[in-house]
Amino acid sequence: MLLWVFFLVILTFSSGSHCSPPSPPLRMPRYADAIFTNSYRKVLSQLSARKLLQDIMSRQQGERNQEQEAKTRLGRQVDNMWADQEQMALESILVALQQKPG
Repeated sequence: MLLWVFFLVILTFSSGSHCSPPSPPLRMPRYADAIFTNSYRKVLSQLSARKLLQDIMSRQQGERNQEQEAKTRLGRQVDNMWADQEQMALESILVALQQKPG
């Protein structure tokens, strides 16, 4: 019986305890996975930030384009108003000249 107890104790110690740190061959793949995961997260966050900045810049550019189009439209309307007023002034001058006894 004492032999069985000795055999069990030897077997327990030889199998290794669960409290010991993992052996280096197991630690290295996990370390490499952690490095890859961290690097991958950084790349994804940089891509997300870049996309967000591009969206913001394109919105601002779109707003600038809309403002420029609005100014252009307003300028055309003002030009048309001046042309209409000019034409009306010329017509009134012609009417006045025709009515003037000569």
